[in-house]
This record gives sequence, structure tokens and C-alpha cells, in this order.
Amino acid sequence: MLIRVARQADLPAMTDIYNQAIATKHSTGDIQPMRVEDRLAWFREHLPGKHPIFVSEVDGQVAGWCSLSAYRAGRAALRHTAEISYYIAFTHHRRGIGTALIEYALDACPALGIQHLFAIVLEGNQASLRLLENMGFERWGYMPQVADFDGREVVHLYYGRHV
Repeated sequence: MLIRVARQADLPAMTDIYNQAIATKHSTGDIQPMRVEDRLAWFREHLPGKHPIFVSEVDGQVAGWCSLSAYRAGRAALRHTAEISYYIAFTHHRRGIGTALIEYALDACPALGIQHLFAIVLEGNQASLRLLENMGFERWGYMPQVADFDGREVVHLYYGRHV
């Protein structure tokens, strides 16, 4: 497995992986599949020297990705805080890719000036909650029934750790 900074050429594979997560209705708040064009502005906001996106390659193919996103961009007091998101292709689940991507991102944080990292997880995503807890993240926040999946209301949990 190789982990590296994402390139725009990776965006189709990253979008496919994200669309797999959308279909589960427990891994992201998006409910409609995305097109590569829908993700282009998001991709460009992630500057490699500030808030990068990392991809994991297995046998030359993108198997997963992890992004570090600005939290409340423009608010200087929050400049050292970022949100981490990660998605793994279904065919590569339970192979340690999520752990490797989070470890890689955590190792990169000091050079990026990131001191506090958090993830937002839907309550039913038990695999992600276990992964975060195993990586030293703790529950920092609870937002009751704020996500609505066609009438099924779901809790949003914030998990964080200081880097």
C-alpha cells in the first residue's frame, strides 16, 4: 500500500468511493450520488500544504482517501483545527487502509499547523466509531437527530483529538 497526496486525476476514483458511502445512508450526510464535476471545487480547496487530501493505492488503484478540511475557514482562532474525513472502497474494507490513512494524516498535522482534529460521524456508522476510538479520538459532541434520511433521523457525533 502506498499513501500519497491526491492528484486531480484521482478524483474519478475518489468520487466512486464516496458514492459507495452515500449509498449506505450511514456514512455521510449526502443522499444523492456525486459526479466528478460536483467534487472539483471541493478538491481544489484542499491545498496540499495546508489541508491536503491523501489517497491510498493498492496495486496501482485508489483504494481509499482521507481529507483534512478547514474548520470555519477565515476565523483565525480556529486556524489550528481541521476536520478529517475518510472513505474506503468496499472491496478494501477491513484491510487496515482506514487506520493507515488516519495515521498518515495525524503524522502530517504538525507540519500543517494542525493541532486539533475532529471527525463527524453518523451514529449508525459503528465501524468508523470503533476506528476513531482505536486511534485515540474521543467523543466531543452530540447533535441529536439532525440528519434526515427520508424520515429516518440520525444523530451526528463529533469525535476529536489533540495532535
